[in-house]
Amino acid sequence: MPNAYSATSPADRQFVKTAMKAPLLDPAHEASLARRWREGADEAALHELTTAYMRLVISMAAKFRHYGLPMADLVSEGNVGLMQAAARFEPEREVRFSTYASWWIRSSIQDYVLRNWSIVRTGTTSAQKSLFFNLRRLRARISDLGDGTMTAENREWVATHLGVPLRDVETMSARLSGSDRSLNAPLTMEGDGQLQDMIADESLPPEEAVMRSRDTERRHGWIDAAMKTLTPRETHIITRRRLSDEPMTLEALGEEIGVSKERVRQIEHAALLKLKRALEEIAGDPETAGLVPDA
Repeated sequence: MPNAYSATSPADRQFVKTAMKAPLLDPAHEASLARRWREGADEAALHELTTAYMRLVISMAAKFRHYGLPMADLVSEGNVGLMQAAARFEPEREVRFSTYASWWIRSSIQDYVLRNWSIVRTGTTSAQKSLFFNLRRLRARISDLGDGTMTAENREWVATHLGVPLRDVETMSARLSGSDRSLNAPLTMEGDGQLQDMIADESLPPEEAVMRSRDTERRHGWIDAAMKTLTPRETHIITRRRLSDEPMTLEALGEEIGVSKERVRQIEHAALLKLKRALEEIAGDPETAGLVPDA
């Protein structure tokens, strides 16, 4: 894969050189490394697995160079996708890791491009992503190469071809045909005022911000007090199921504590009812206060 990454610094060139020299993995060894990482958190296995496919990250990142973003950043984001693929890969499905990882790498790089291609956020829904990365190609296909907004007929054709709402095509067409303006741009020829002077301040008034902060602290205190009424096992289940950024499934939590997933569900339900009663004694109706999810 020559010239996929035109590195300029010695460190970048060495990185690419090392990635290109990493040995390819045969299917059996690849599956073995994936199992060692998933089942035993073997970091050496993870390093060997991801190093072997760093060339895939570089190749994928090279396809997005024309968006004007630093190649090193594209590679870095692609590597995030590679790590996500390694965490979720299931070797028993008999799919090569490179095939599985390609989707995660491409998705991670596309998300980065959408976040950083323009000062104004372009959008991250599946329809908006499809439009962003395909609209120019489709306009060229139907010879709609003007810099202005597309015709109504062509917008309808693109919407049908990609299976996206017509309004999204209209918005993206206008967005891509426009250009960013500096917030420091003058409002008049005489230089009176700047564009940023016309932007409304959407932050909360100081008084309301203080009140919300105090309300949040008070609610946290109520919840902490209610949590003390639970048993250690109930506390563990509620924490992992309801208070974690990545909640565990009933099945996974059951395997962790040595009970069936149905038993975990029963304990969770009982714990939520116990929390609700405790919060009623402390703060009144917890549902009105938005403190307890449905049991």
